[in-house]
Amino acid sequence: MKKHILEGFFTKILTRKNPEDMLETASKAGLEKTLTAIDLIILGVGAIIGSGIFAVVGIAAAGEAGTPGAGPALIVSMIIATIASIFSAMCYSEFSTMIPVAGGAYTYTFVTLGEFCAWIVGWLLTLEYLFGYIGVACSWSKYVMNFLQRFSLYLPAWLTTPPEWLVDNYNSVKHTIENTGGDISTIPHILGIPFCINIPAILIVVITTAMLIKGTKDSTRMAAIMVFVKLSVIALFVIFGAFCVRPENWTPFAPNGFSGILMGAFTIFFAYVGFDALATTAEECKNPQKDLPIGIIGSLIITTLVYISVALVLTGIYNTSGHVEQGFLNAPLAFVMNLHNIKIVPELISIGAIAGLTSVLMVLHLATTRVLYAMSRDNFLPKVFQKLHPKFKTPHILTLLVGFLCIIGTLTFNVSDAANLCVYGTFASFIVICIAVLILRHIDPERPRPFKVPFSPLFPLLGIICCGGLMIYSFKQLKDSSMLFGIWIILGIIIYALYGYSKNRKAEMNSIEVKEDDKELITK
Repeated sequence: MKKHILEGFFTKILTRKNPEDMLETASKAGLEKTLTAIDLIILGVGAIIGSGIFAVVGIAAAGEAGTPGAGPALIVSMIIATIASIFSAMCYSEFSTMIPVAGGAYTYTFVTLGEFCAWIVGWLLTLEYLFGYIGVACSWSKYVMNFLQRFSLYLPAWLTTPPEWLVDNYNSVKHTIENTGGDISTIPHILGIPFCINIPAILIVVITTAMLIKGTKDSTRMAAIMVFVKLSVIALFVIFGAFCVRPENWTPFAPNGFSGILMGAFTIFFAYVGFDALATTAEECKNPQKDLPIGIIGSLIITTLVYISVALVLTGIYNTSGHVEQGFLNAPLAFVMNLHNIKIVPELISIGAIAGLTSVLMVLHLATTRVLYAMSRDNFLPKVFQKLHPKFKTPHILTLLVGFLCIIGTLTFNVSDAANLCVYGTFASFIVICIAVLILRHIDPERPRPFKVPFSPLFPLLGIICCGGLMIYSFKQLKDSSMLFGIWIILGIIIYALYGYSKNRKAEMNSIEVKEDDKELITK
């Protein structure tokens, strides 16, 4: 009896979706096929370039809180991150051309590994997008304050130089006060609990939440404008910064050796989050079998060239081998331009960073809600998350919930901690996709594959090794983040066990009852 129950349990959690049913559903969806390979490359570059290059490039180069930085060898870290991304991108491309439906990694996992693994991947994507959202909101706050401080002669002091506890979380404020020899007792307490609140981050979260509740059309238009602004500003930084480079700042090239390069690769991977989102556009591509691989891999290559240019200029202007100022970690591009008293350029860079980070915030907020919406539709989460606004027809309850969780996150996490958790979620989902490609090759070898990962199983295995290796190596350096990642996985398993599993079984029973009722009606 116990054996029968266990067999039934494992059969249920390994239940896979039928690709043919998904393709049939997608064909009825009626999404207009308008995207070409060029469109996808533009979308990919716009989605990838932004949060990482403005938020964590300084941390990856100089290190933070005992974590070694890559120094000028950051360009090597970027190449390593690109290689790891390309192996995973090829696996994404095989899936997206074979099963060109919306949903990305969550959908692909449901097809190959079944119900439980699909839940875990959806949970990992939630980790990736949610904590990416938190990290970018914190970085947005730092760039806004950097921008306002440039006008300290014209604006009131309460706006340009407010108390630290009004613009950051407690751990960051405590660290800043200790480093500057200040008094920690200046932090206010409520019922014995230190009160620190990141007001700029909360304001931008409220704004993006309101915009996304109203609808995605206006948000998309604004995001397109901001993408143009941020790319223009990055070009401005590289051109003007090239004249300020001092080659002696590139020595020593790798001040922390291979350890710094690997940790730099892990940290800077936050700058590559976004290319996987292209896979969700499969239903809207004119020729997904050809265009998606070109779009995904092409956007990665272009992005890497841009990143390397920025890294060369950044580390050439400012020596990252020793102690660095906090301003470099907070807003590196604007900080190094300000060192040379170049008029207007630092302000333009801050404006571009703010615009770029705002566009990324909207994308990450939207992505988080849509992943949770899909999981709710598949009975993993309560049906209330599927409720749409009566006027705007958007999942307003989910949008509000994600905004609220981000606000709570800004009270707890700084940029680097949130980015680390985001990268853990990204790496884990990439590993699952690489494994899924190998499994589907075995269980469904006859399925047409317009694009095949070359040199399989070598390339998928290299993707697993690259992503897994960077994760494992980082566990030694990032003990707190790795512990939180483990807690997130355990929490996901508990939610599935207590809610998702039973909810799916009830849905199956209801489906069977409906089919039996239909048969009776036909018989009568």
